[in-house]
Order: sequence, then C-alpha cells, then structure tokens
Amino acid sequence: MDADLISLLAALLLSLVSVVSSVTDPNDFAILDQFRKGLENPELLSWPPNSNDPCGPPSWKHVVCVGNRVTQIQVENVGLKGPLPENFNQLTKLYNLGLQRNQFNGKLPSFSGLSELQFAFLDYNNFDSIPSDFFDGLVSLRTFALDFNPLNATTGWSLPSQLQDSSQLTTLSLMNCSLVGPLPDFWGNMPSLTSLKLALNRISGALPASFSNLGLQYLWLNGQSGRGMNGPIDVVASMVSLTSLWLHGNTFSGKIPANIGDLTFLKDFNVNSNDLVGLLPDSLADIQLNKLDLNNNQFMGPVPKFKAVNYTYSSNNFCQSDVGVLCAPEVMALLEFLDAVNYPSKLVSSWTGNDPCGGQWLGVGCDANNKVSIINLAKYNLTGTLSPTIANIASLTQISLSSNHFSGPIPKNWTSLKSLNLLDLSGNNLSAPLPNFSSSVKLSLDNNPLLNSNESEPSPSPINNSPPSRGSQSPPNNHPSKNPTSRSYESTKGETSKRSKLLVIVVPVASFAAVVLLVVFIYCCKKRKDAASQTPTSLVIHPRDPSDPDNTVKIAVANNSNGSGSGSRNSSGIGESHVIEAGNLVISVQVLRKVTNNFAPENELGRGGFGVVYKGELDDGTKIAVKRMESGVINSKALDEFQSEIAVLSKVRHRHLVSLLGYSIEGKERLLVYEYMPQGALSKHLFHWKSLNLEPLSWKRRLNIALDVARGMEYLHSLAHQSFIHRDLKSSNILLGDDFRAKVSDFGLVKLAPDGKRSVVTRLAGTFGYLAPEYAVMGKITTKSDVFSFGVVLMELLTGLMALDEDRPEESQYLAAWFWKIKSCSEKLMNAVDPSLDTKKEETFESISIIAELAGHCTAREPSQRPDMGHAVNVLSPLVEKWKPVDDEKEEYCGIDYSLPLTQMVKGWQEAEEKDVSYVDLDNSKGSIPSRPTGFADSFTSADGR
Repeated sequence: MDADLISLLAALLLSLVSVVSSVTDPNDFAILDQFRKGLENPELLSWPPNSNDPCGPPSWKHVVCVGNRVTQIQVENVGLKGPLPENFNQLTKLYNLGLQRNQFNGKLPSFSGLSELQFAFLDYNNFDSIPSDFFDGLVSLRTFALDFNPLNATTGWSLPSQLQDSSQLTTLSLMNCSLVGPLPDFWGNMPSLTSLKLALNRISGALPASFSNLGLQYLWLNGQSGRGMNGPIDVVASMVSLTSLWLHGNTFSGKIPANIGDLTFLKDFNVNSNDLVGLLPDSLADIQLNKLDLNNNQFMGPVPKFKAVNYTYSSNNFCQSDVGVLCAPEVMALLEFLDAVNYPSKLVSSWTGNDPCGGQWLGVGCDANNKVSIINLAKYNLTGTLSPTIANIASLTQISLSSNHFSGPIPKNWTSLKSLNLLDLSGNNLSAPLPNFSSSVKLSLDNNPLLNSNESEPSPSPINNSPPSRGSQSPPNNHPSKNPTSRSYESTKGETSKRSKLLVIVVPVASFAAVVLLVVFIYCCKKRKDAASQTPTSLVIHPRDPSDPDNTVKIAVANNSNGSGSGSRNSSGIGESHVIEAGNLVISVQVLRKVTNNFAPENELGRGGFGVVYKGELDDGTKIAVKRMESGVINSKALDEFQSEIAVLSKVRHRHLVSLLGYSIEGKERLLVYEYMPQGALSKHLFHWKSLNLEPLSWKRRLNIALDVARGMEYLHSLAHQSFIHRDLKSSNILLGDDFRAKVSDFGLVKLAPDGKRSVVTRLAGTFGYLAPEYAVMGKITTKSDVFSFGVVLMELLTGLMALDEDRPEESQYLAAWFWKIKSCSEKLMNAVDPSLDTKKEETFESISIIAELAGHCTAREPSQRPDMGHAVNVLSPLVEKWKPVDDEKEEYCGIDYSLPLTQMVKGWQEAEEKDVSYVDLDNSKGSIPSRPTGFADSFTSADGR
C-alpha cells in the first residue's frame, strides 16, 4: 500500500516537471520557427535546431519570455537577412522589439493587434512595403523607429489616422522611409510626443496647426525631396520645449517669427536652403544656441549680433556682410514696406544691397542727388497694408501704388512727406479715415470702394468736449464781446485810434513812512473799419495768469497790404487788424504759416510723438515755437493730449513751466504756440553734446536746472489752485533758455489730482525708464509718481547717462536700478559721475553726494517713502550759488536818490520812466506782482483803483 502510494506520487511529480520544462506557448514557438526558416542566414541567431521551447530553460538567445509567452526579441545589428512572417502580430505579448540595423527585407507585416507593444525598432533595414493597417491597435506604443527603409518606394505612404490612438507615444522616428503628402493634423491628440523625426522623405505642404503647444524637444523635418514642405514656420514659436529644430532643405517661406525667442531651450536651429525672407528678429539673435544655420535664404536687413556659439548666414540678401552693421535709413524704410506687403518674390530678389540708387531696385527711382524720389509699383499684384515707414524717406516726390490689393487705412504720417507731389492709390481696397494731405499733393483714390475720400476725420474742440458738426472748421466761439470776464480790445465801427496813458500812485498817508508804487502801461492799437466776415490775419495775444491779470505777454502778428506775413510789436495800420482778448488764445493757421515760412523744413526744431515743432520769427525778431500735430498721428489719444495741454496751461503759469501763447484749430490742423526756448531740450546737452558740438553742462548749471525743475513741479503739485500730475517728466521734456534756466514742457499727459494725494488709476502712459514701479505695474499714480521721474532726471544730471539704454551692459541698461546699487559706495558713485564734470573741488564732491542721496530718496520703491517736491526744493536751494551784489555797484539804485523828499523822488522817477515807455518786460514776473486780492471782480483794473 505504501509502495503504491509512493509510485503514484513519483509519477505525478515527473508529469509536473515535464509540464514546467515545456512552458513556451506553441503559437509563439511556431511564429519564431517560421521567422528562423525564412532567413537566409539563420545560423547567426544561434538558436538550437532541435528545441521547441524558446522560453527554455535554457531560453533561446535574443529571446526574452515572461511565463510561457515571448515578450522581447532583440537582434540589433546581427546581420540577419530575410522577411518577417506575415503572422508576426500574433506574438500578442510582445512589448519590446529590436530588429534595427539588419538586412530584413520584403513586405513589413501588419502589427495590428499588438496592444502591449511599447518599443519597436525596425530602422536601418530593407523593408519595401507597409500595410495600411500596420498601426491599428498599437495603443501602448511609446517608441517607434522605421528610419531608412524603402517602403513603397515608388508611390510612398502616408501616416494613417490610426497612429493617433498611440497616445502614449513619446518618440516617432520615420526618416528616409518614403513618407509622402502633407502631414496629418492629429498631433494635438498625442500630448506625450517629445521627439518627431520625419526628415529625408517626400513630405509636402505646411506645418500642421496642431503642432502648436506640443511638448516636442526634437523636430526634424529637413531634406524633403521634390519641392518639400512650404508655408510659414510661425507655429514653431509656440513649441517652447524645442531643443533641436531642423527645417533645412525645404521651401518654407515667410519670416522667422518675431517670438522665436520664446524657445529658450533651443540649442540647434537649422533653416538652411529655404525661401525664408525678411528681417531677422532680435529675439533670434538673443538665443544662446550651440549651432545656427541661416544659409541660402532671402533674409534681408542687417545681420544682428548673435549669441550663438557657431553660426553661419551666407547666401542671403543682407544689406551688409558684417555682423552688427546697420542698413541705410532709406533701405530700412523700403524693407519695412516689403514686410507690410508680405515680401513678394519679384521685389525680394531685386531689392538687394545697401543703396537703392546704386542697384536695380525694381520700382524705385532716384533723383540727381542719389536720393529715393519715386516708388512706382502700380499693377504689381501687391497684397497687404501701406507701411508708415515710407514717411521716413523725406526725398519722395511720387508714390504710385495703383491697381494692387492694398487694404487698411493710408498711414497718417505720410502727410509729413514735404516734397510729395503725387500719390496714386487708385484701384485698391483702402479704408477710411483719409489723412489731410497738403493741397500741393495730387491725390488719386478712385476705385477704393471702402474709402469715401470726401469724409475727413472729426476735429473735436479742445475747449468743448463735444465734437463739432461734420464739415465745421470754425474754432470754438469765444468771441471777446461775449465774455463778461474779459476786457475787450476789439474796435467798433466809426471809432478812431486812441492812445491812453495810465499812472497809478498809491501813497499811504502815514506819519512814519512813505511807499510809492508806479506801474506804467501804454496800449497802442490801430483800428480800422473792418468786414467781420474775413479771416483774421493779424492777431494780438495777451496770455495771462488767471490769478494775475496784469501779468501779460503781448505778441502782435500783422499782415501788410502786399500780402506778406510779419510779426510786430506795433501794427503799422496797413492791412486788416484783429485783436484777440486774453484767455482766448486762438490764432489763425494763416498767421502761423506765415511766421514759420509755411512750416519750412529749415525752421524745424524737433520731432516727437505729437508731431513737429517749428521756429517762428516775428517782425521784431521775437521767436516763438509752433508745435504742429501731424495728421498721421491724429487719433483720439492724440486729441486728448492736445486738449489736455491747452486745459492745463491755460490754468497754470509759472516761470519754470513753458508758457502756452496760443493754439489753432482749423480743419485738420492742430497747432500749439509756445514761448521759444533757444537752447532746446536738456537731453541734447546731457547725451548728445559731443555730436552737436556743444559745451558740456557744468555742475553749477546742472544744479540750477535741477532746482528750476523742482520749483516748477512743486508749483504744479501743490502751489497752483489745483494739483496736477505731469506723468511724463523726463530730460527731453525739460527745455532751456539762453541763460540755461529750465522750464518743464509737454503737458499732454497731465492728470488732475483732486486733493493732491489721492491715487488715480489710469491707462499707462509716459516713458519707460522714468515710470514709477506702482504706475508701470498697476497704473496707479499720485504726485509721487512725478517725484520718481524727477529722481531719474537727477541721476541723468549726475551720470550723463540716459534713463534706459539697451546698448549698455545688461546690468546698467536701466539707470535707476543700477544707480541704487552704486550710490552708497563713494568710490563707485564718483566713477559713475559724468566724465565731463570737474569733480576735483571739495564742494562739488559734497553736493554730488547730496544729489545722489536725494535721487535715491525720490526713486524709493514705495511712494510713501519718497519726499514731495517741496523737500527737493529745500535740499537743492542751499546748493545753488546765491546772488551777491556787484562790488562796484553804486548806491544810486536805478538813478533814484532815496535821500530826497518823497515828492521830488516821485517826480524824478516819472521823468525817468517817460524817457522809455515803449516796452515793459513782464516775463517771469510771477514772483514780483501780487495776485488780485480775494473778492475783487475780474473786471477790476488799475483805472478803477485810481
């Protein structure tokens, strides 16, 4: 009994051992056996010829099993030659397949149903075809390589839609395997993809939009045969994970996207041999690439300074061959024009080099001075918009762009082309508004269905917020006879000329003292019978301080009978004469045209975002500055600034704020008239004095300028009857007179601060480099925002450096941030001082330290930590040299002997004054003439007092 039991157990154990030793799935074995038999050189596998158990033990070489199923076959570079069995996809547990670098050939069997396959390397073989269902059901696929196989060599093959089911795919490499046609657009369904290498195929068409925002690190699409891939490459700029981008050997066109710099991980960028055009973006030059290849394209403009380790850019249309050398301004203007019309090939191939007049620039004509004078590109099938940069070619006389497909508006700044006499834009699709071109320009706009050439832009009044009715060109009705608070100087019919002399003597009756105040004014106004319907051609302007009506600055502008315009202190009486009452300030455009010689280029003082400033000269030599808004910039923002300038300067007047003498609104013209500041902007004396052959500003003058600006801003913030925030205080908005005394200008961005402290949230304006951080980030402004800007101006006065300069080293590009780092170290501070200053004097060194400390306080990060402008005035005042009487000054005091009795003293004063009463200079008299006492009517004059 025991023996039988032992025998039974032994038989059972032997049967179990037999089962364990034969674990390979029979179907898996059959497929491997068929695979071996199909090879021309199976001996290279070293598989045992009599074994039917690949999983072993021992397992066959190159085969890995899990249980009784084959999961891996790894025969890389063994040298095998032959086909794969057609039922290869029945190895259903296969998850890693390595057949690369052999000589497998024939038809590639379908892998359909291999749902557990994760890695498949079939590259570098000789498979000659691929079935349409090859990728069906490969839902676990992560890496797949099929490079260098002549699949369907004659007809090619395309990526099937089933590939998108492999959503876990990270690497897809299909180089040189006869892919044809356009790429599918399902890439957005493959979020795990990090490497896509499809180079050396026959792919055509554009980059799919679904590439956008893919996390690809490698994208190789280079070397497509035939015409290759085409279209723009803009989509790649959104693929911010890219480290290697190969697009060479295609026909990609358009520009390198401006935001290519977003690819901060990019190290290898190759676009050699494409049809890419245009200016290279600065952001490309700033990427720290290991390799950059731009050869054989049609890139234009200058070659930027690349940060790439290795770069090449030969066979392009760059205007200069050397890195960092700029193109001629006319070339840049024309290239920007090309940019706006999408770089048509005929013009791209013709517009090469750096001299439009020295080559065959199609459609460009030049004058005898080798300046571009004509652009004639009629009927060139151009599509796009008109570039504002054409306005930079001042020598242009003719522009003919008819019978094209231009859309959008005509650039407003084209009206600044002073020599232009012909502009033909007929036969396009341009839209309103139509800029106001000079009458000397022959303008042709026929066959522009969206453009109504009779419709001009509205001209809102700076006094009344509601715009005038369409077609109205009349200024606001501020006729002096209807202004009860104004003194009327207008002549009435039948009146004759009058001359009056006013002398007011106030003698307080007191037993201990006598005080004499004399003010002599002579008003001479020639009046004639006048037809009121005619346009004023002669004006007398009396700008006044609202708080001080006797403080006037008189300007008379007359027109002689011969039609020549002139300015005069005393009207000759010949021609028409009209007088504008103080407070109105409206001046005829005709008058301003005459005193500026019709806005002649030689009278141009400067240009800004608003327009051009011209010098005007009156008959007696008095100079004025006329700021003319260019019609090309007239928009709601510009008009708001125009109105703000008038509104603010009609309410404030101070010896350190530039005075507004008048303004003009007629048709499209918007002009502002200021007192003339002969030395121009502070910025040119700080930053451009060498190129302009000027003397550098001394430290004494810089201190005076700082104090003048501080006093002007103090008045604006807290001493005027309302508190204003300037918002754009900078060195180019600080103007200097002949005596180098400073005045703050440009009040177009001024905001009213109701209580002088309240924060105002507003749209960002101003100039970067001078903006306070809370304003730049949140748009919140107080008067402390101006204090920050003043602190930056102080830094400029100290260092002679601009507030923002991208050409400086990165750490010092932003002056305020860099100055904070060095201001506390005496050695670094003195090294930072403008080299043109003499800092050897001890008192100079001391005041520099004080100014540096003040600049630091003014630019504190928190507004509450900054002082007000009154504090700045108090700090600066002791540093400015005080007035001292001249040593040899006599005790006569203007010829008056104060030892005489009062009656004799007054008589002597009268006699002296009567000898010269032709002109009384009341400029800058704010500090010496008292304000009108509270409660006195505006009409109360010195005559009433007498």
